[in-house]
Amino acid sequence: MLIYLHGSDTFRSRQQLKAMVEKFKIDRDPQGFNVIVLDIEKTKENVLQQILAVPFLAERRMVVLENLLVSKEKDLQEEILARIIENRFPESNVIIFWEGTDKFKTKLGKELHDILSKEKFAQHFAEMSGSQLQKWIKEEVFGRGGHIDQEAVSYLTQHVGGDIWQLNSLLDQLVAYKSSSYQPEADPSGTEEGREITLSDAKLFLDEKADDNIFNLVDTIVSGQKKQVFSMIEEQYREGKDTGYIFAMILRQFKILLQIRDLSDREDTLRSDEMAKKLGLHPFVVKKSLPMIKKYAMSDLQNIYHKLLGIDVQTKTGQGDQSMLLDFFIGSLSVN
Repeated sequence: MLIYLHGSDTFRSRQQLKAMVEKFKIDRDPQGFNVIVLDIEKTKENVLQQILAVPFLAERRMVVLENLLVSKEKDLQEEILARIIENRFPESNVIIFWEGTDKFKTKLGKELHDILSKEKFAQHFAEMSGSQLQKWIKEEVFGRGGHIDQEAVSYLTQHVGGDIWQLNSLLDQLVAYKSSSYQPEADPSGTEEGREITLSDAKLFLDEKADDNIFNLVDTIVSGQKKQVFSMIEEQYREGKDTGYIFAMILRQFKILLQIRDLSDREDTLRSDEMAKKLGLHPFVVKKSLPMIKKYAMSDLQNIYHKLLGIDVQTKTGQGDQSMLLDFFIGSLSVN
């Protein structure tokens, strides 16, 4: 039996491959003697022997061949192509061909793809989009015990697209976050609307990497590590951010830290979600900021924030170039 799994959506094809291997082990090979996985780009010796080997103490043997069609193993490709055409593989063996693409550069790769695509058990995993992708997101969230509204689904579809590996990670985070923050006592209707992933949640988590960069940058500023601050800002420039954006994000983050620190000092028994409600901030922002306000004194945060406000005033009144003023500010930082 020949099985061909191929296409650019490697997340779903990997899932399918894993499911097939696990089912085979349960049904045919509980002792694990008759399943072998070979990545042709890494393993070049004894491949054909493994394909043709008979099962050991079992009726069936499974051989998974990864990246055969994109490899440079011409002799092996020719031999396998001939055996497919002539049907010269052991009937006892299940051979799975896995490829993370549909585009092959060599003539042999294209020939193998054409003939394997016609096999009864060939499965194509093309990158999803539109309604198909939206359906997948909804089903995945539901399958993980969560809920998601249509606006959030549309936003993820538009801004992440068919990168299922990233979507998979995002959905895990979103479902876990909404589950941990859900309070049944605050939802007397019992509809669990509080567990539903909303558009604001999707935006927050999708921008988390950028937020993490700003969090790390602010942390480095407060600790007075000016060399690292210069390096991190240069990285932001390389990513296409301008001085205005970087400065605005830094100023915003210090304002948030001061708000949280002030409220924490006054009402230190408040939970993070209660603090978020009082301050009008997203609970996730408060959770990420709390560890930082415990590391630094209120006076340090106030001093830096007042300096940044001074730069903002100077910039808006034409008293200096924002980029130069920011550089002077960083240069004034003490080094731990």
